[in-house]
Amino acid sequence: MKKEFHINWNKVVLYIRNHFYIEGKIDLIGIIYLIGIQELGKGKNRFFKREEKMNLLHIAICRILEPFGYYVFIGKDKEGWPHYLSKKKIPKGEQSFLIKKAIIRYMIEENIIDG
Repeated sequence: MKKEFHINWNKVVLYIRNHFYIEGKIDLIGIIYLIGIQELGKGKNRFFKREEKMNLLHIAICRILEPFGYYVFIGKDKEGWPHYLSKKKIPKGEQSFLIKKAIIRYMIEENIIDG
């Protein structure tokens, strides 16, 4: 299980590196940000303000943790921004692993990487 997790996480990092031409370390926040842009669907050639960037991170976290029961999608507003309702707290100490696991699941579900 742990080996499979590391193999799939490396697939995520490799995909991001190859498709976004990132050199050096790829951080978790950057991957979450890219998922937020993907989920909003309006990111191409767009500049986001600081508050919008924070909202993109929130959208991504909600979307990837929804299948684990932490959030539920409630709809989009008139500008097309998705909104979620919190269902339960994320356990402290497990956040990083849970988020990585959720990113892997998201990337597999969206047919971005092979599972």
